[in-house]
Amino acid sequence: MQKANSYSYSLFIIGTLFFIFGFVTWLNGTLIPFLRLACDLQTDAQALLVTFAFYMAYFFLALPSSAILGRTGYKEGMALGLVVMAAGALLFIPAAYARSFPLFLSGLFVQGMGLSLLQTASNPYISVIGPIESAASRISIMGICNKVAGALSPLVLSALVLSDAAAIEQQIQEAANTVLRTELLEALARRIVIPYAVMAAVLVLLALLIRLSALPEVETENSEVASDKEAGNKTSVLQFPHLLLGALCIFVYVGAEVMAGDVIGPYGKAQGISLDETKNFTSYTLWSMVVGYVVGIFAIPKFISQQQALKYSAVTGLVFSVLAYLTQGYTSILFIALLGLANALMWPAIFPLAIDGLGRFTKIGSALLIMGIAGGAVIPQIYGWMVSEHGLGLNAQVAFTLCVLPCYFYILYYSVSGYKAGKRF
Repeated sequence: MQKANSYSYSLFIIGTLFFIFGFVTWLNGTLIPFLRLACDLQTDAQALLVTFAFYMAYFFLALPSSAILGRTGYKEGMALGLVVMAAGALLFIPAAYARSFPLFLSGLFVQGMGLSLLQTASNPYISVIGPIESAASRISIMGICNKVAGALSPLVLSALVLSDAAAIEQQIQEAANTVLRTELLEALARRIVIPYAVMAAVLVLLALLIRLSALPEVETENSEVASDKEAGNKTSVLQFPHLLLGALCIFVYVGAEVMAGDVIGPYGKAQGISLDETKNFTSYTLWSMVVGYVVGIFAIPKFISQQQALKYSAVTGLVFSVLAYLTQGYTSILFIALLGLANALMWPAIFPLAIDGLGRFTKIGSALLIMGIAGGAVIPQIYGWMVSEHGLGLNAQVAFTLCVLPCYFYILYYSVSGYKAGKRF
């Protein structure tokens, strides 16, 4: 009974963390149109630097995060990650008063640093706290916490900073003189101050609660090496091909996920839909993902394996991507939002498949997978370049399709054979 209580308590704590970094991560869908307007950016490519700054932090900080966790353990590392996220939120205050886009990007990068540490700690923790065969089911529960928060966050932030967005946009465009236009932009930028000050305070409070909690430490080195003789013969994490292919799979998966979640807004504007509507499109994708996670909880591993879930998800992603290309307007937006359903079970399946059998290399292997989150920085930038007049100047639908289809094809490959590379069955 005590062990069951400890297990439930751990799930609750980690679920809370997943809620927090889901809330913070998916604010980007609102920040993209907000900062484009408030900072007077001229192109989608510039606005999409929001995702670039945020997700590139994972690439640079994942391996240092692994080293930090080696010293602090999972619990202390999670608390530290929350404090770093709070520091990033506080940077939004001077950024708003200066209306400085580079300073906003710096705040996003620092928040990404904190999230990198949190993700590097929490994902392997939730994977190994119970049987590896049901890891995808547990991660699906975490995913619901993450994506419910993600679905709510753009609605909350847009209500605070982008209320009457279309009217504000028109006022700025029609401002008779530079002084009036600057005043309107400064007033808009300062709307972000109170939400991010509150966020910083909440993150610091959560860090203290985690620090004082009875969250048990999990030693993956002892628990997994004992049951995995194959890992015991390895001398480097680079000797696990299924892990390296999994890191690339995470890269393309997160790229596709961010395209469906954050780029859906600019895509909608390219379809002629007003900012008052497109500012909430991210929520549609995330509610779609919540449905997918619910399916994962009940289906994995009872009815389908993690590998089968990944395969079916990749095929679904390919189908919805093609349908989004073949349709127009709200119908096309619907199919992009439904990519959330296709994406939902990918992270819960890829992560445990990729770290399976790593033993004492679990922490460093987790860090490599977290580095793959940089796909969320790179692939939207490719899209921005494709649609830019200074780039390829492609139609938004063509560019979107060219970005996501290769991602889903690679995920399909990993689900069929990539996850087995280098492993003995």
